[in-house]
Amino acid sequence: MLKALFRIILLPAVFLSCSGDHHAQTEESKDDISKPNVILIMADDLGWGDTGYNGHPHIQTPHLDDMASKGITFERFYAAAPVCSPTRGSCLTGRNPFRYGIFSANHGHLPEEEITLAELLRDQGYRTGHFGKWHLGTLTVDTIDANRGGREMHRSHYSPPSRHGFDVYFSTESKVPTWDPMLTPEKQAGGVGSQGFGNYFGTAYWDENGQRVTENLQGDNSRVIMDRVLPFIEESARNNQPFFAVVWFHSPHTPVVAGDEYLDLYKDLPANQQHYYGCVTAMDEQIGRLRDELKALGVHHNTLTFFTSDNGPENNQNRPRSVGITNGLSERKRGLKEGGIRVPGLAEFPDALPGGITVSQPYVTSDYLPTVMDLLGLSLPDDRPLDGVSMVPVLTQRETGRRDPMVFRFQQKVAVIDGDWKIYRPGPDSLFALYHLVDDPAEETNLASIHSEKMAALQAHCEAWQRSQEASLTGADYKP
Repeated sequence: MLKALFRIILLPAVFLSCSGDHHAQTEESKDDISKPNVILIMADDLGWGDTGYNGHPHIQTPHLDDMASKGITFERFYAAAPVCSPTRGSCLTGRNPFRYGIFSANHGHLPEEEITLAELLRDQGYRTGHFGKWHLGTLTVDTIDANRGGREMHRSHYSPPSRHGFDVYFSTESKVPTWDPMLTPEKQAGGVGSQGFGNYFGTAYWDENGQRVTENLQGDNSRVIMDRVLPFIEESARNNQPFFAVVWFHSPHTPVVAGDEYLDLYKDLPANQQHYYGCVTAMDEQIGRLRDELKALGVHHNTLTFFTSDNGPENNQNRPRSVGITNGLSERKRGLKEGGIRVPGLAEFPDALPGGITVSQPYVTSDYLPTVMDLLGLSLPDDRPLDGVSMVPVLTQRETGRRDPMVFRFQQKVAVIDGDWKIYRPGPDSLFALYHLVDDPAEETNLASIHSEKMAALQAHCEAWQRSQEASLTGADYKP
């Protein structure tokens, strides 16, 4: 079934012709395709405008730019939430985080009853690993760690990657400085609290044995993470075992710190920009290192790689080094207008998907699980509602648009996106506004009175979804 599906993906001549640099295929190489490796890469608080390929005037991201030119660029890719923890859960479950109680950062945890992509792939013989920021539960019950770990009041939120299908992990509960991750940086970086400059920051890396990692934790934090990713991939490839790697960088979340070699790249700019741009470039360098290693191991062609951010850029009024941009989109992190949830989105799969193309249809992080399962020809869990959809029909031109609207909730805000249309309400006492996102990406013109039928249809969908979501939150999806 898998080979047949890949042939479907590779056949449409019109689709392939729009690729500027599609990987050359032979009939023999198509027949040799095995289970694809899967990598989910995520930046933290990276704005929609914070990459070279999206037109940033200064940030150097040559490896992401190369990935965009050779892979698939999503013009409208969305994080499932405008903050980190909920979005991360959506990547693994294919479900809106409001269904299982992760409403915000440092709130709740990923329940063991949720079915994750790591569990589904491990059942298919995959080796699974998580690397970087976890933020879906605490990682220790006996040591004071990060925001909640080891504290009696949060003991019930112990929920490490090993409880969700991951064989290997090198993970933190939450944020660390982007340079020298174990040390508290200066106040300007957003790092000085009770710890004091130069002292232990308070957030540890933990492994799959529940042990705190103490070695190789100096310098660029993205490099620290990648130093664990590459051996995992190398060992998997050496054993001819397909792998699933989740690589969730901390950059450019506060505390924002860059090393001297990255500061020098931006030495003519203000110091705050030097650090922000420098840590993004350092992360990009590690993504390039990963892509080079996949090629050296001979598995690049059979690896599906996604890249995105967990939400829009931080509010730079309160955090001086958080200078990310949205390229004119309204709001930032914590907002449900476009600047808070529209994020960079890339995909690369040389053996199965054409390269050098741009997709204008909207997709969201909840779509990862259905897409991977579709590519593998596997059935989705049928005992609970999924909010994500497979991207494959649009990427193969079998369909022209996303089938289902996307619903977003955060605090009292709610939004629904259906194709080019979006309704948005900032609170329960407010009326919904209707925007056409292609004509009005800044969401400045409310068209509710002009397109009343569209408005009514999206409101009805929102109400039906909320009834379903509230039922999920009571545990109705978890059968004994």
